Amino acid sequence: MRRTLLGAFIAGAAVAAAALVAVASHGASAARALPLPHPTVSDYQQVGTSETPPTQAQCNSVGRRCFSPASIRNSYNLGPLYAAGNQGQGVTIAIVDSWGSDTIRHDLNVYDTQFGLPHMCGEDNHSCAPGDPKFDIYYPNGSPATKTSGQGTGLEDKTAWALEVSLDVETVHAIAPRANIILVASTGAETLGVQGFPNMMKAEKSLIDGNKVQVISQSFASAEEAFNSTQSLENLRYAFKAAAENGVTVLGSSGDGGSANGTKSPVGKGGNLIPFPTVEWPASDPLVTGVGGTYLCTNPITGIGVDSASPPVNCQSNPGVREVGWIASGGGFSHVFSKPDYQNTLPAGSTPIGATRGVPDIASQASARTGTLVYITLPPDGQSGIICPGGNPCSTGWYVVGGTSLSAPEWAGMVGIAAQIAGHGLGLINPTLYKLASGPNYGTYFYDVTTGNNQADPDVPGYPATPGWDPVTGLGTPNAATLLPALAAG
Repeated sequence: MRRTLLGAFIAGAAVAAAALVAVASHGASAARALPLPHPTVSDYQQVGTSETPPTQAQCNSVGRRCFSPASIRNSYNLGPLYAAGNQGQGVTIAIVDSWGSDTIRHDLNVYDTQFGLPHMCGEDNHSCAPGDPKFDIYYPNGSPATKTSGQGTGLEDKTAWALEVSLDVETVHAIAPRANIILVASTGAETLGVQGFPNMMKAEKSLIDGNKVQVISQSFASAEEAFNSTQSLENLRYAFKAAAENGVTVLGSSGDGGSANGTKSPVGKGGNLIPFPTVEWPASDPLVTGVGGTYLCTNPITGIGVDSASPPVNCQSNPGVREVGWIASGGGFSHVFSKPDYQNTLPAGSTPIGATRGVPDIASQASARTGTLVYITLPPDGQSGIICPGGNPCSTGWYVVGGTSLSAPEWAGMVGIAAQIAGHGLGLINPTLYKLASGPNYGTYFYDVTTGNNQADPDVPGYPATPGWDPVTGLGTPNAATLLPALAAG
């Protein structure tokens, strides 16, 4: 199986070659560059300006519902695991983001204080005690400031990455409150990817080689067709191969464009829409667990039961449905990778997977309309930097945030708990996920998402959510109390 997975890359796929050759034809300078890794935090709305979390009424007033750590945990049935003492202790989860955040140590402290979560050794204003989970920041390429908006190049806004950092770190800690976290703050995302992707992969490989992590969460992506050649993409896969060989699980956001992607982000700065359905890498890599997204329509206060009365309209228009496939959930079929063996058997009713890799593998909440609460103080003066809908600068405070940037760290926290139960890293979990889903107890392990679609652009065909596996939500979302122990055993 390992040889099959490591050999799943197919450089000669005709459809991939046609798309990638078209990109490479832009000239010699393009041939030297890689695509820009972009954060998959896709939508956010400020809902509070103090350190006190906003009420549901505040969230409802802007057409959204906001989930706290407690309501997310209940929505995915994590309570029985916590009660049994399984909170990720002893496991280290790495979060890989460009640039990092100047204020994350403070933001994490506010978040933990307000929600009653265990404080981490490494937060501001906290004296370490024996048994505290640890929060560290790893700067593999130096530590540049992130206070500037970074908009001068037209390629990257550092404050978007800072919001990504707060979302990732706070979400992983909310799900696996006793796990250690390493934030990998890599630089280079503003240089057309010449340094961005390579720096990220080097950093991941160094952590794997040093036996420092059991789980890696990646909330960044780029369309497969944005790479100049299949070989340029293949040259970046060494970290994932090392992870598979060393028991490290790697997760990747499936993207926030639905079935539509561009060759460069933002499209208005020189990129162009790819006129056919595409998927994003690294989530499309057979050695990565691709994570898609949903609208989560459970009760946002308790996390228990379905609430079809509160906003957003996506929940109101699907009465009695606990989750709906998110329209922007990245998904479809790879033009680079062949179908791995683990996707040969699918649950009954699944969307068929042909000769190439299907994306994503699994999902959880991702829409910012049913998103999670995130606290951030960047910029330090609280007056400018993050741009909210309408083009207005936002201030320090609480945001409801979404994107597959949310679903990936949620799953990273859950895999961390499974690794803690097992007593070791789990490595590539995809074969176990598909084996469990294809067995007689599919509904015991997963919440099947059968409504919604991911046609985010009217000019690019999308896919519907179906029973079993589909190119919007994969195998579905987790019933953690049953799925995580089964993953650990697998």
